Amino acid sequence: MPETGFELSHVERLIGLVEKCGLSELQVTQGDRSIRIRGGAAPTGPVQPQAEATVSPVAVDGVAVASPMVGVFYRSPGPEQPPFVEVGDHVEVGQAVGLIEAMKVFSEVPTEVAGTVAAIPAENGQLVKPGDALVVVAPGGPAAETQPETA
Repeated sequence: MPETGFELSHVERLIGLVEKCGLSELQVTQGDRSIRIRGGAAPTGPVQPQAEATVSPVAVDGVAVASPMVGVFYRSPGPEQPPFVEVGDHVEVGQAVGLIEAMKVFSEVPTEVAGTVAAIPAENGQLVKPGDALVVVAPGGPAAETQPETA
């Protein structure tokens, strides 16, 4: 087997992600190292439909906070810690709504709009890809609702 420069555990995890999500190919480049993993047969059982259903567009008015990369989405900073946000929470611009883990590196995902969390279509621990909706934010919020109307 050719030397990839990646730890075996990382390669095994990438293979698992390719198989779980039914990807035809996944390429990861890190510095001068690169690895390409090609999927084999189509996924069996309900794995693929479930993965698609959890990141499909949500029938909620609002702005989707999309995944910026391929990785595993986490709703909280740790297993025993509360989620960053829940439906109904007010969020500010730049506030973290979750984490994405890629190659054992965790990156916060900030919202680009202030408002109220209307939906959380991505499941905790789910593999996401760029553009998948993680959280949907309805712009505005409590401050906008309490302002008096002008005639």
